[in-house]
Amino acid sequence: MRLYNSLTREREEFIPRVEGKVTMYTCGPTVYHFAHIGNLRSYIMEDILEKYLRYLSYDVKRVMNITDVGHLTSDADVGEDKMLKGARRENKTVMEIADFYTKAFFSDCKKLNIKTPDVVEPATGCISEFITMIEELLAKGYAYAAGGNIYFDTSKLEKYYVFNDFTEEDLNVGVRETVEEDSNKKNKADFVLWFTKSKFDDQELKWDSPFGLGYPGWHIECSCIARKHLGEYLDIHCGGIDNAFPHHTNEIAQSESTFGHEWCKYWFHVHHLNTAGGKMSKSKGEFLTVSLLEERGFDPMVYRFFCLGSHYRKNLVFSWENLENAKTSYNKLIGKIASLKNSGGTVAEEDMERGRAAFKAALDNDLNTSLAVTALYDALKMKTNDETKLALIAEFDKVLDLGLIAHAEAVRSEEATEEQTAPDVSAELLAYIKEKIEARRQAKLSKNYAEADAIRAELLEKGITLIDKKDGTDFSIKG
Repeated sequence: MRLYNSLTREREEFIPRVEGKVTMYTCGPTVYHFAHIGNLRSYIMEDILEKYLRYLSYDVKRVMNITDVGHLTSDADVGEDKMLKGARRENKTVMEIADFYTKAFFSDCKKLNIKTPDVVEPATGCISEFITMIEELLAKGYAYAAGGNIYFDTSKLEKYYVFNDFTEEDLNVGVRETVEEDSNKKNKADFVLWFTKSKFDDQELKWDSPFGLGYPGWHIECSCIARKHLGEYLDIHCGGIDNAFPHHTNEIAQSESTFGHEWCKYWFHVHHLNTAGGKMSKSKGEFLTVSLLEERGFDPMVYRFFCLGSHYRKNLVFSWENLENAKTSYNKLIGKIASLKNSGGTVAEEDMERGRAAFKAALDNDLNTSLAVTALYDALKMKTNDETKLALIAEFDKVLDLGLIAHAEAVRSEEATEEQTAPDVSAELLAYIKEKIEARRQAKLSKNYAEADAIRAELLEKGITLIDKKDGTDFSIKG
């Protein structure tokens, strides 16, 4: 298996530190609001990676943090505190907000078949670990106190900007937005490890520490949570590409300064989900959630399928039309699987190996999910028996996790029920009706509503009434 390593900017053969075992860390959500589908794209692709590693028989231990305190919006450690913002918006406590949106996040993950990591640790559960690492950094000369806060001193590093070629001059104050400069810093790139003084005098969550009553900076939490559950070495660290700088850059700085050795070998970054206006973000008002997709008639599996159609290192453009196309493709795929018959025949092992090799070749190639889906379609076209095709699909879906077999069984069950209750319709008439339903759907996609209405009227004249449902269009025949 070869993965692109964001740290070296090269595709590298994946070799874990301990044979057969993988330690994997995933940056989790800041639980101040619902996750939007752009956030969830990253978790879907990380989920595919984990499931493929397990498919390859690795013993994977995956850890995820939950940021439930102190996440500021700027790279200069000032700006708007997201947890406070959520609490003020809903007139609740920070912990009430954290609890509600943590549950909402994992509810969305369940709908998308995203596996819950082996360990999920909220930042508020590791205050003692944060304090310990900060004390170690102070003792080793990598941190300093100023203005009541504790800062990491980036000037002590041989190379700070490990994911890019920035220099200090490139960082005016923060890379994401214009913010006030923190005059306590020795260097512009320094970042806060512990706050006792900030613009938030009414910060709700504070803890006693050797540095004073306060709360941790954002970056320290992932280093400490990973250390607590995975030790001082990681095989893979995952996250969205926007976390590469400054968050992951700062994690590496503080972790390797503490441990005195390389911390994580492979860095896996998922690129953005874009709309026509650019990167999707909550601050821009493009707040598309799983619940909204469901309200618009889309099964969450359609969105997962949509994401798998693009490589994780490419920006993916979202539009309702693109998602509608994915829905059509997904439903056709389910229909093809539903048409397969399992009559108790023998699975052809030679054909299984041939299909399996194509699937593995796709995912071994930097987790190319688009080619893996192609391997799935190729399995359906193989000149072999249906039992073998179903066995391959079930095996592939242990990784892709698109609910293929379950959805196909539901379609078969629904079709059997319809056959029992459907009017006596000739094959010729049924083909005509299906053709008209598809033509009407295409007309609606093209916003040609006059044509769509004309098709409905044409059918109605023949005694055929169209019935629009959440998952498609059905019909009834008069008499």
